[in-house]
Amino acid sequence: MRERKLYTTSADYAYQELRQRIRKKDLKPGERLPEVRISVEIGVSRTPVREALRRLSSEGLVTIIPNRGATLAKPTLREIEDTFLVRERLECLAARYAAERIGERHLRRIEEALVEEGKAIEDRDLDKYLEANETFHKAVADASGNEVLADYVGKIIARTNSYVVFSDPFYHPNDSPNTDDHRNILEALRSHDKKKCVSLVKAHLQRAVAGLDKMASGA
Repeated sequence: MRERKLYTTSADYAYQELRQRIRKKDLKPGERLPEVRISVEIGVSRTPVREALRRLSSEGLVTIIPNRGATLAKPTLREIEDTFLVRERLECLAARYAAERIGERHLRRIEEALVEEGKAIEDRDLDKYLEANETFHKAVADASGNEVLADYVGKIIARTNSYVVFSDPFYHPNDSPNTDDHRNILEALRSHDKKKCVSLVKAHLQRAVAGLDKMASGA
């Protein structure tokens, strides 16, 4: 059990504990998550457990069905592929506009995200990796200058991040991520190469979904 004093609230503690169990494969996709059992196991009341489950549900990690309770989400290969297909279309559009319009402010933000991503990979820290990865992609979308498009990109990244948590690339040493694709995308943006930037983003996301398909199928 984690040291609760490290967290500001019992709900935060419950959230981090459950998320860690998901990462460690202690909880399995489709498994029921009874509030009473969880509250006893981690030593908090049902209210913070309920709040934690709602938070995990908003991230796509938990499914809550009225009058039936919560279960760990169980994304199918089809769901993963369909979601990434939509993400690919949105991000390629954002990349095309970003390559035309990007300025130094967004370039610096992307560079900073790359540094943080590299540190997270070195430390094998999934939470920090996802945060840096999300910052990178959202910065590209923001650079498009289209606020509606950037909003949609942010929402679909949050959904696909839940799939990464389930697969946890750091759980598979031979498939650990790197920053190569992101560095190439940054250089294409810096040179305002619209065609190359779109091509790199498309290939990057296709590799990402292929890796998740491989992990999800147990290959």
